Amino acid sequence: MAEQDTVKLLRECDAGIKMGVSSIDEVLEYVCAEKLRTLLSDCRTAHVQLQAEVQSLLDSYQDEGKQPNPIAKSMSWMKTNVKLAMKESDKTIADLMTDGCDMGVKSLNRYLNQYKTADAKSKDITQRLIQVEEQLSKDLRPFL
Repeated sequence: MAEQDTVKLLRECDAGIKMGVSSIDEVLEYVCAEKLRTLLSDCRTAHVQLQAEVQSLLDSYQDEGKQPNPIAKSMSWMKTNVKLAMKESDKTIADLMTDGCDMGVKSLNRYLNQYKTADAKSKDITQRLIQVEEQLSKDLRPFL
């Protein structure tokens, strides 16, 4: 049971990280303020580093990981592109990214509660991912 919960938690982190990186990649070209660009780029780097840790652990379990839900990814892409088409601004980007961070934090906490017997390493990665998302959300407030 512990190994099963560990793999499931790692899969959810994998999908969440991929979704986060994809979302950042979608908006970076529209960013005007250098500080916002730096915040998003730094967050993307943190996600990529966590992704490497997750992938290493998934490899040790001979698991391929998990792709983000295609419907969720499509909805996110549509929301991002529609909002940016209506008003291309750093405020819009900060709003979109804050919503994404909040959804990520909520989901990751739910998975931590759901997969209680996951090992300490996978829980630690999940907690660090939550911290990255919470910090970005906080850092984006001046742009809202």
